[in-house]
Amino acid sequence: MNDKDAVRQARIDLTAALRSAARLGLNEGVCNHFSLEMPGQPDRFLINPQGLHWSELTPADLMVVDEKGIVVEGKHKVEPTAFFIHGRIHLGKRKKCVLHTHMPYATALCLLEGGELDCMANQNAMRFWNRIRYDGEYGGVALDNAEGDRICNALGNGDIAFLAHHGVLVCGETVAYAFDDLYYLERSCMVQIIAMSSGRKLKHAPQHLVEQAARQIESERQQSVLHFEALKRILDREQPGWSGHR
Repeated sequence: MNDKDAVRQARIDLTAALRSAARLGLNEGVCNHFSLEMPGQPDRFLINPQGLHWSELTPADLMVVDEKGIVVEGKHKVEPTAFFIHGRIHLGKRKKCVLHTHMPYATALCLLEGGELDCMANQNAMRFWNRIRYDGEYGGVALDNAEGDRICNALGNGDIAFLAHHGVLVCGETVAYAFDDLYYLERSCMVQIIAMSSGRKLKHAPQHLVEQAARQIESERQQSVLHFEALKRILDREQPGWSGHR
């Protein structure tokens, strides 16, 4: 795949993630952002623009910003908080894909004192064993590099961050991997909250089996790709023209 085709595919994949998130109710108004490192250009990033609902985005709507947050390509504006969060993580942690949402069940855990995803109770959550970090502080709306750096530092060497009073970040090497994790993170949080609402104690699996399950799921990452391709087919059926081709 040449550079031009790789960039085109990157735009399609990020659009598919944004549209699928909206379809699944993981978005919030016209807020939150998904970003992706430009193929072959680690100092430039694709990101959704300000003011457009995720359900109406096409690949041509995505913006390109550089490492300073300056728009270098695109016909829209970029919300300041987008680069202050995403840019610092791309640059500070060299993450390829960064997804930030206020999706309801994961965010609900961020509102609880000591709220954490219990990775030992639910098989879907076991994939996140030792991959989640928790930011227990709140620094306000991310309108400067300092807050972006603080969030970046809270992510540490993890792939997922729960941000107190705020929402979650999910990072991955590809859009398919990151989106699959985002989907199962929300499902895991939903199931945990439902179980917690019973007032009964969560039942834990033995740690060695949790660790085994995490390794097994990670070794079958083709499931993430197959899931993402299926979501694209659903978009083709339900939202013709989403990828820029009618």
